[in-house]
Amino acid sequence: MLEVNGLRVSYGGIQAVRGITFHVNEGEMVALIGANGAGKSSTLRALARLLDPAGGSVRYRGKELLSLPPHALVSAGIALVPEGRGVFPRMSTIENLRMGAYARNDKSGIERDLEHVLGHFPRLKERAQQLAGTLSGGEQQMLAIGRALMSKPRLMLLDEPSMGLAPIMVQKIFEVIRTVASEGMTILLVEQNAKLALEVSQRGYVMESGEITVTDESMRLLADPKVRAAYLGE
Repeated sequence: MLEVNGLRVSYGGIQAVRGITFHVNEGEMVALIGANGAGKSSTLRALARLLDPAGGSVRYRGKELLSLPPHALVSAGIALVPEGRGVFPRMSTIENLRMGAYARNDKSGIERDLEHVLGHFPRLKERAQQLAGTLSGGEQQMLAIGRALMSKPRLMLLDEPSMGLAPIMVQKIFEVIRTVASEGMTILLVEQNAKLALEVSQRGYVMESGEITVTDESMRLLADPKVRAAYLGE
């Protein structure tokens, strides 16, 4: 579904991403793990067209993405759940969710998907009329994922969904990520919590200093002594 070849991202004269190549198959969850500053989020932002790459190719379902403006990715079937959540703080929870469907015009489908999303996140249903800015960090993360689902994507880009959350809320968020994946969603997950990311994904890529240094099935990466020592604290 997603083919990335030779992707480079620079900030000024500094190369944050150094010509990486990887792919994501349809219906698969792939984890991109690495230490802070490895280039994971820069990669995701480039894929979402929020950064202009310095070079490389990104093909989605055979079509080059780097020639498209960011908003066109939504119609193409790609949704980003950004680092920091990015909810609309002065809009209600339900208004935020509806904003996720702004590119759609199938009213009955939108209402059906809204109920489906609220089924995933009962907490959001309880807080439907509450301003998003007053929600807890975990609730805002639920809202960001729910808003992305409302665009009816085929590919979801998840950027650090566990960041800044209490362990019990992280567990709830990842339960939903597992459920969404089991329903057939293709997911590229960028996550600093390597253990969690590898436990929920099928394959993983390890990034170091802007380069992909290791790739394998997630279970094999979890058992790799070097990965365990570097990223799992063992």
